[in-house]
Amino acid sequence: MSDNLSELLGKKGVKDNFFDKLGKLAKPDGTPSDVAMAKLAEEFLIGKANAFGTASFYDFLKPENKGKKVYVCNGTACVCAGTQEKVIDSLKDKFDADEIGHMTCLGRCHENSAFHYDGKNYSGTAISNLNSIIDSENNLNQDNYIIKASGKKILTKPFTNIQEYYQPFLDALKKDSLDVLEEIKTSNVRGRGGAGFPMGLKLQFCRNVENETKFIICNADEGDPGAYSDRYLLEHQPHSVLFGMLISGYVTHAKYGIVYIRAEYPESVKIVQDAIDELEKERLIGTNINGSGFDFQFKIIQAQGSYICGEETALINSIEGQRPEVRVRPPFPAQKGLFNKPTTVNNVETLAALHFIISNGGQAWKAIGTERSSGTKLVSLDSFFNNPGMYEVEMGTPLSYVVNELGGGFKSDIKAVQIGGPLGGLVPISKINDLTIDFESFSSQGFLLGHASIVSVPSDYPIMKFIEHLFDFAAYESCGKCFPCRLGTKRGQELAEKALTSDYKIDKKLFTDLLTTLEQGSLCAHGGGIPLPVRNALQYFDDELRHYFN
Repeated sequence: MSDNLSELLGKKGVKDNFFDKLGKLAKPDGTPSDVAMAKLAEEFLIGKANAFGTASFYDFLKPENKGKKVYVCNGTACVCAGTQEKVIDSLKDKFDADEIGHMTCLGRCHENSAFHYDGKNYSGTAISNLNSIIDSENNLNQDNYIIKASGKKILTKPFTNIQEYYQPFLDALKKDSLDVLEEIKTSNVRGRGGAGFPMGLKLQFCRNVENETKFIICNADEGDPGAYSDRYLLEHQPHSVLFGMLISGYVTHAKYGIVYIRAEYPESVKIVQDAIDELEKERLIGTNINGSGFDFQFKIIQAQGSYICGEETALINSIEGQRPEVRVRPPFPAQKGLFNKPTTVNNVETLAALHFIISNGGQAWKAIGTERSSGTKLVSLDSFFNNPGMYEVEMGTPLSYVVNELGGGFKSDIKAVQIGGPLGGLVPISKINDLTIDFESFSSQGFLLGHASIVSVPSDYPIMKFIEHLFDFAAYESCGKCFPCRLGTKRGQELAEKALTSDYKIDKKLFTDLLTTLEQGSLCAHGGGIPLPVRNALQYFDDELRHYFN
């Protein structure tokens, strides 16, 4: 049935997109009307139940969102900082309680406090200017944070001008696309979204599948609380991302690029669209680019509030307009992806790396970092650091250097840092000297690099409360496709909450069995990944947690 839906939803092509239209229908009231959804379903020749089923999944489409006017960030960084209640209380001076919703996360983790109003994100400290924000159309949401490279500037290199920047792309069009692909493979650039899979192999898999229609998707919906590297690139370096998609299209023979951007990043949507308009003006996209015979078009799809869409197959379902449930693999997206066509999905930072590689050669990128983890990595530091901000470091850089030298150490006592988002490892302060910023170091120590975002856990924040928060987040964001994740995350949250609020003691053997079931039985890394930080907590904070277990 889903294959048939994919075909029907793709009949009108990329530009006339069902999910995009559904999002626009929700704009006036916060949720699309039943009548409007029924008409849209009829237009695309799908059942009404499919349209209603899709809308009911997303935070910013489902009926519960109706009437919401302002949203508070409830990401992990803000939870640990304890800023949310203060922001909510201040908002209640101007808004009714049922007009206040939540977003996860707004990408202002360098402040650990944020809210969203009227299509813009604001610092939590801007709450003092709430009257001006409501009454004025001026952009009062200026967002300043440290952006610094500890070595070679690649991802943080200032943009020059569009002609100079895209000359390596025009030069690449004069070469055999296979030779360009070989440079990418030589670089050994690996996916920056978490899995660390070699990008060159991913592109090759898609290239090898014969089909007239192929897609390149930029996954700009990987909303790990604590990470704002994607947001930095989209808003400060949009052309690096678009350049990477153009090159990916050329080597795979794809003609369409879709940038799937989080609803929580409204400024990113505008900035990327402006950059696409620049490319069109300069005739760097379209038909027969620069007489090369290569065609390529861009389309932005704005997400509607679902963390699971960071998983590539859930993201593909979302773009189609289906519920973003994880697909069983095989077939892989390179074989059967968007609208059943060969598709390559890469995250923002991975795509941004290609400008340097194409300009300087794959060997130049490989020479940076370590043998297996090449190149540079963006690291996000939250507001608990003396110098919060975005730092570009070479792979292999000691974590202690990032924390103490770049970050300037912590403003207050910290007992652990979570690195790599909610599914990333929980690293006790005692282990910081043992880790370097690369995939192998983190994996060998039982952690996960992921986005390399760092969220600080204060010394007075209970670890069991942190575990309960992780399970609660995972349960809320589960797509529900598989039982281990759908039920297991909820049971984990219930056990943690019961232990926190009563004399109940958790059976440790049953609890570890639950973690194993999640790891081994979940369809994707959402359910399979949440046990990692929980196991870290059990290992390194036994003295604090043993009170809750029998």
